[in-house]
Amino acid sequence: MAVFANRTSGSQSSLREANLARIVEEITRFGGLTQVEIASAAGLSTATISNLVRELSDRGLVETRKVVRNGRRAFLVTLVRQTGIGIGMHIGQRSLRIVVGDFTHKVLLAKHLPLPEMHKPDTTMQRGVELIYEMLDSLGTDISEVVGLTAAVSAPIGLETSQIAVPGILPGWDDVDIKGKLSESLNLEVHVENDANMAALAEFRDGAASGIENFVYVWADYEIGGAIVSRGELVRGVTGLAGELGHFQVDPLGMICKCGNRGCLDTVVGAPRLVSLLSITHGDMTFQDLVDNAAGGDPGCMRVISEAAVRIGQAAANLCISTDPEVLVVGGLLTNTGDVFLTPFRETLHRLIFPNALDPIDVIPGTLGKDAPAIGAMIRSLDAAVPAPTAGSSQRSDAGRGDGGA
Repeated sequence: MAVFANRTSGSQSSLREANLARIVEEITRFGGLTQVEIASAAGLSTATISNLVRELSDRGLVETRKVVRNGRRAFLVTLVRQTGIGIGMHIGQRSLRIVVGDFTHKVLLAKHLPLPEMHKPDTTMQRGVELIYEMLDSLGTDISEVVGLTAAVSAPIGLETSQIAVPGILPGWDDVDIKGKLSESLNLEVHVENDANMAALAEFRDGAASGIENFVYVWADYEIGGAIVSRGELVRGVTGLAGELGHFQVDPLGMICKCGNRGCLDTVVGAPRLVSLLSITHGDMTFQDLVDNAAGGDPGCMRVISEAAVRIGQAAANLCISTDPEVLVVGGLLTNTGDVFLTPFRETLHRLIFPNALDPIDVIPGTLGKDAPAIGAMIRSLDAAVPAPTAGSSQRSDAGRGDGGA
């Protein structure tokens, strides 16, 4: 938990507001803290924390109740329970996933729809909207209960435009106003994010990286994605393209990538390339077939996956050297092969990252599986609906969880 009492500001008032915001952020992350735990983290007196908590309570943001901790009575501080649900939509290369959840981050319903290669934006989004209405109907609710939707897209997303930032990454989706079209169809607040960033957010808030404020995330799926979390916030860069692992150059003489550069990691370990390596021996197979066969012990498929793990590990090592994270979390379809992927990936990473280091970076498999990007998108939607703890403010708070971080 980060110490926030020493933040400097132009006045005692702004410092107070910063402490109030941070208290809300920490309570959101951990689900609830006692006033003593908050005081310990802040380095402030319990009397000061009591006053801050009382102010948040007066604003209707938190509530307290008596509990017993270590045999002693204490006041547990939690957020006031909010009503409403959030929606996360993952628009992938070959699938559409939608999850609906509440403010506790409980997934109430999840649906998956396979998509054809080169799926068209209008058709995909229309089917997504239809699926959302079907899901809400199944839950016995309607669109009026939804506080927002976030679309996690399998492509780099520009911070300013909320559109695909690099042409050609998701064929047919260039210059598409995803935010505008979904907002118009559903009459909701809509956000558009990169899927690897949202998967990292999900693992940070409710998965393998819970409580870890500095980590690198690798999404090893049809294409390779990456995300960086530093001090509890997503590192997005100036334009939103930070951590795009799939576009690290690994072969200067390699094939031309969708992005226009030569020899990107995606051209070496992306789904089309990996499946093509087995076309002679295994015939016409899908990427899912490749993963399933490798998990089942097929020697050829295992070889392809393990060699891909080495190449991904090499690129991830460069990212880790530049960011120095506590751990690396890896998710995506390739991790479904278990040690077939994880062992060579981990060995490569440890071999290339300062081999004499006393504490090598731990590699942790993600715990949220194929739904991680959609779950992260759902969390993003819910976080955006939480008001900032500033009296009289009508703005929504995205601190540590939206446009500025995880």
